[in-house]
Amino acid sequence: MAQIPFNTIVPGDCISGMSQLPEGSVELAFADPPFNIGYEYDVYQDRKAHQDYLDWSRQWISGVHRALRPDGSFWLAIGDEYAAELKLISQEVGFHCRSWVIWYYTFGVNCARKFSRSHAHLFYFVKDPEQFTFRLDELENRIPSARQLVYNDRRANPKGRLPDDTWIIRPQEVVGELLDDAGTWSPNEVAAPVDESQTWTLRPQDLAERFGQDEDTWYFPRVAGTFKERAGFHGCQMPEQLLGRIIRLCSHEGETVMDPFSGSATTLVVARKLGRRYLGFELSDEYVKHGLSRLDSVCCGDQLHGDPEPTMSAPETFQGKTNRKTNRTNIDTTPSAGKGLEDRYAEAQLELTLSGIRSAFELSHAGYSADRVVVDPEINQQFVAGCERLGLVGSASVWNSLLFRLRKAGKLADVPTDQATRMSWADCDPYLFASELAWQSMVTDQLAGSLDEILVDPDLAAEFDRRAILHAPGFSSLEYRWAALKLRKQSKIARNRSAVLSVPRKKLASFALAELKADQVPDQAGVYVISAGRSERLYAGETLNLRQRLTQHLDHGLQRWGVTGKKSISVQLLTTPIHASSPLAWQACFARTYRTTLNLREFAGSPAD
Repeated sequence: MAQIPFNTIVPGDCISGMSQLPEGSVELAFADPPFNIGYEYDVYQDRKAHQDYLDWSRQWISGVHRALRPDGSFWLAIGDEYAAELKLISQEVGFHCRSWVIWYYTFGVNCARKFSRSHAHLFYFVKDPEQFTFRLDELENRIPSARQLVYNDRRANPKGRLPDDTWIIRPQEVVGELLDDAGTWSPNEVAAPVDESQTWTLRPQDLAERFGQDEDTWYFPRVAGTFKERAGFHGCQMPEQLLGRIIRLCSHEGETVMDPFSGSATTLVVARKLGRRYLGFELSDEYVKHGLSRLDSVCCGDQLHGDPEPTMSAPETFQGKTNRKTNRTNIDTTPSAGKGLEDRYAEAQLELTLSGIRSAFELSHAGYSADRVVVDPEINQQFVAGCERLGLVGSASVWNSLLFRLRKAGKLADVPTDQATRMSWADCDPYLFASELAWQSMVTDQLAGSLDEILVDPDLAAEFDRRAILHAPGFSSLEYRWAALKLRKQSKIARNRSAVLSVPRKKLASFALAELKADQVPDQAGVYVISAGRSERLYAGETLNLRQRLTQHLDHGLQRWGVTGKKSISVQLLTTPIHASSPLAWQACFARTYRTTLNLREFAGSPAD
């Protein structure tokens, strides 16, 4: 059986689709199924016989139950017609109901022969009544209290309170489950009352006490056709803030949110914005197409549409849009306060993006360190693909940079890295100089200011490889790049150790490279400096085999160092043991003494990174 991928919308029937999921693979499910009231969907016929609808509902609810983890949660949105029946079915399947939330919205259906409908039902179920996710202490899941909003009371808890269970959010569209007696509705039929002495309340922001924040009726404005978040292709769209409240409360970043009836894909869009994995099922190919397009347009960390606490942002009915009461809230509305809010959004964006970076790293690192993930093209490709699937803002260079940032901040210390990149100094000796020359030349040419800047950017890293190959062909990108990382780490240590060394000038052997023969060079470890003319010192190198290294320079490198003729090129060398415990110390000594132009500036005392 082929495994269903996550972070997508799967075309087809949800019952069949969920049966292919590994059991217990989803942390949170939200379902807004057809209400069986005759709404004209793209392909689904929303008019089943009463018992057929209940039997079908039992099937898909059972599928949700199977897909959820033992500590998973299930939210069900349903209208009046079948609310009681589907609650009972869900409990019979094995769910436990924690809350029966009322979603209350204004600007609802104006019915002529009964009370106007202005609510829907949201059932909050869990599989295990003792083990479940409910993040009640997270600041993002709390809302201002009446003391904060109304009384400006200093005793108010600055963290606010949990939402009540009456949710006031205007729905996306009023067709479908929101039909009046005649089966039609027009927003023009709804108008504000003109009697200021009315004995009833049109909108919750007109209430002095408003809805209690610890109650089970929620207010979110519906998403009307003119609203920014309106997807434009689906008639029954949930508000993003409503789904945001559910997803933030009942799941953690990186966990999976499933919607068996994807529709406008709002559940999946919100999950992506909040740094969760997501999976949707949808019968309509057209809805799948539009839903995927909508998902492609958002990134992890994007702000949710709508106001997170509508009673704070909406004016009272009779005060109008610009004449709000000055004593109704203690919230600062100065420009600096707005800036603070924007800063909070920016912080949330960064936090979610970093969370996604960590998740992509955990999925792709194969036991290796963050450095290896960045410099190894194969592993990095998997890491970048993971970031793309999570919908993170940015590109490969941004994600690699943020991965380095997490590593340097110690935020990856708890991720097991049991695979070592074993590359000794002896392994690197044949191409170490090529990595140094490529790195320093890119800094000199102002293509990059640091090694990190080179390695995190795929284009700059490819240019680095190209330059290294010119000096020492035949090695892999990983080898060149890892050698550069070893150089950076060791160069600072080598510079300090070189302070106890000095160049024994009388012991140096000198050769004109134009007349040099390989057998004249000792087949031993040592250090050397290459000069152009009498005064220009080009490069100081340290190697385990002087003969092999100088032969490489002659065969592959000198013409590309900006030197036009061999006759003016000379080399001075010193045979000396190179100890594995103190590599590059002699090289740093020579580079500092001769002030070479092609070595890393770190060796000469001016950090390059």
